[in-house]
Amino acid sequence: MALLGCPATSLYPLACCGLFFLVLLLLLLTRTRCGRARWSIPGLIMARSERLLFRIGYNLYARTWLGYLLYRKQLQRARHRYPDGHSTVQPRVFNGVKVLPIPVLLDNYSYLIIDTQSKLAVAVDPSDPRAVQVRRDHSGGNRELRRQNRGCRVYGNPQDGIAHLTHPLCHQDMVSVGRLQFQALATPGHTRGHMIYVLDGEPYKGPSCLFSGDVLFLSGCGRIFEGTPATMLNSLDLIMGLGDDTLLWPGHEYAEENLSFAGLVEPENVAREKKMQWVQQQRLEHRSTCPSTIGEEKTYNPFLRTHCLALQEALGPLPGPGGDAGPSRARLLEELRRRKDQHKGK
Repeated sequence: MALLGCPATSLYPLACCGLFFLVLLLLLLTRTRCGRARWSIPGLIMARSERLLFRIGYNLYARTWLGYLLYRKQLQRARHRYPDGHSTVQPRVFNGVKVLPIPVLLDNYSYLIIDTQSKLAVAVDPSDPRAVQVRRDHSGGNRELRRQNRGCRVYGNPQDGIAHLTHPLCHQDMVSVGRLQFQALATPGHTRGHMIYVLDGEPYKGPSCLFSGDVLFLSGCGRIFEGTPATMLNSLDLIMGLGDDTLLWPGHEYAEENLSFAGLVEPENVAREKKMQWVQQQRLEHRSTCPSTIGEEKTYNPFLRTHCLALQEALGPLPGPGGDAGPSRARLLEELRRRKDQHKGK
């Protein structure tokens, strides 16, 4: 999360480059396991690697000059393919607070939240500084934003090695910008330092907003790269505790694919079918599917429904320890994520 208007951190030593190439070689040798959706260099790094290999690749890509060059190349390809962004978006305005989703890269979203009274703005996941104007999967624009705006502050969890971080955050820390009151919540599972941001709607008399990054998508959740199914379940349960009217603004446009998978898991779910029809029409017109609400997600997102008997019955008997009450919710989440990975790796 970047705030417009403090000094940049130095890049990692160039000695990391040799190890970087080794990681790429190992991953390229296993490319047949990665699937079509993960053929980009960042995707190869993030797809099927073990946790240690993932962390090495993540840091080298996010915090070295070579990683920056790869990010720039990825950015150029995306700008060429989608000069106006991958989706058409509409801003939401609530009593002088504007939330603008910005389609960047191939399927990412950045967000610009503007308090029109104080004329201050916050950018969440500023992948493309040109599009945002105010992480390399999401925070890759931090370098350019701070170069163009010397007063720009960069907030985030230091555990994830965010480039040019100036203001480290911990779980439940608050960030205030004009009438914008954000709470940072640690949600490990996708990465060990993953963090979400909840914009409190009370100061501007509007709905609260969740900027969920890679932990929760419309009808989906992030891959479990670092952590365990139990870790991810705790993060999802934390989100489930937010108000049902909280708007969900995810980090990627995965709605149609995720709802397709949800249909395989719960084919009789009427709420999913209705949402799918709307999403398909939106995507046919290249329109964004953001936002949904937490209340909506509880009705059709299988990763938020591990407590539901209907989903448990749909998954059927699962191997491994379960006890008299059947498999644990963490085991159900693990099975859901395994099936989703096989369906398509997002």
